[in-house]
Amino acid sequence: MKKVFIVLSLCAVITACGGSSNSGGADSTSTATSTQTTVSAAKVAIDPAAPAAKLMAAADCYTCHKADVKVIGPAFADIAAKYPSTPANIDTLANKVIKGGKGNWGEVPMTPHPNIALADAKTIVTYILTLKR
Repeated sequence: MKKVFIVLSLCAVITACGGSSNSGGADSTSTATSTQTTVSAAKVAIDPAAPAAKLMAAADCYTCHKADVKVIGPAFADIAAKYPSTPANIDTLANKVIKGGKGNWGEVPMTPHPNIALADAKTIVTYILTLKR
């Protein structure tokens, strides 16, 4: 029974992160985990007119990430707090967006996004690194 639950949970996570949803930041229901971060009183606002925000919506980023709340993946503000906006970090994170990854923020892997151009991934990452609390 435990194996069935684990398989179903993994399928739900893969479906949520791997879909081509254009949720545009709409709230979605998710289960809380023991590693959920505490939300600070200061909200982080995403500028919907920013070119990067449009790329992020088209790339399904908002399915797993929110500006200031951990969902499946870390909050954008937490990513900005962890990584200084340097060319090396932008390159590393842009490649991680394209190739996917696991281990830096827990055991749930980020699905790869091979259809995102490297230049677009860098635009997205550069923008995310400005979203500090």
